[in-house]
Amino acid sequence: MVAACRAFVSVSSHGSFTAGAAAARIPQSVASRRIAALEQHFGARLLDRTSRTATLTAFGRDMLPSARRLVELAEAMRDEAERARSRPFRMAVPAVCGPLPLARLVADGTARGLTLDLHPADPRERAELARTQEVRAALVAVPADRAVWRIPLGLADTGGPHSTPIYLETLRAGRADRDSPRRRVWLQPEDDVPHIRDRIIRLRDSLGLQPVQVVVGQPLVTAAAAVLASEDLLLCSPTQAAEFGLNWRPIGELDPARGYDIAAAYPEDADRVATLPHRVIARCLGLPHIGEGTDTAAGLRS
Repeated sequence: MVAACRAFVSVSSHGSFTAGAAAARIPQSVASRRIAALEQHFGARLLDRTSRTATLTAFGRDMLPSARRLVELAEAMRDEAERARSRPFRMAVPAVCGPLPLARLVADGTARGLTLDLHPADPRERAELARTQEVRAALVAVPADRAVWRIPLGLADTGGPHSTPIYLETLRAGRADRDSPRRRVWLQPEDDVPHIRDRIIRLRDSLGLQPVQVVVGQPLVTAAAAVLASEDLLLCSPTQAAEFGLNWRPIGELDPARGYDIAAAYPEDADRVATLPHRVIARCLGLPHIGEGTDTAAGLRS
């Protein structure tokens, strides 16, 4: 109907099928067929045709204003659709994501027609932003066994390179050094979630460590600074340890991991994020060594 009305408006405005079809950027035969179909639909002729001209019939003059309005409305709707496609897609991401991986994520989204407006935030804020629909989607923290992306966590310090796990039981003070400072484990806000924090605290208590030996919910810079200035340990991903020049080791007693999934109020918004390659999001979350030829690798759940 819209295409037929567009042909009708163009031909009637130019008084010629040849000129009108050219203005509408369609072959003359197509314009003729569309207008003929419109006349058949309405049951009356819209144009009187000669070999050179096309003039409006009385019925055509009555229908022309409505046809023109329909064409204008369709063009306005097309323009609005274009603006909607280019409107920024606001998404909450972990505050621990580095600027370069995030920039690559935005660039990859742009290449796929998705204009990303990223909002770094801690786990609680991301979940709340998704719940209140202040963002269209969020990468939320979930237990690792329910995650699309899984980021291993371990302990990092300023010690020399080691490949063996570090056991938290070694932080327990003996009688000889009872009065010496206790080594602490620092948890940053990204890991201040029940499925990570509670496991560390339960392990602390079962090993007989002091409560102050696990420091929870400190900003990453604060925690890293404390580790750089002492023998303390930072719970973090291997990527974060490398960024701070720390030596990363797995924990001997347990294998904590950050888990992430997509949260969105509307399924179509979640689907738009899912169109991005998993490896691009994985880099942002701290898995830099994802193969370029696949979207599935260690740390990702299909």
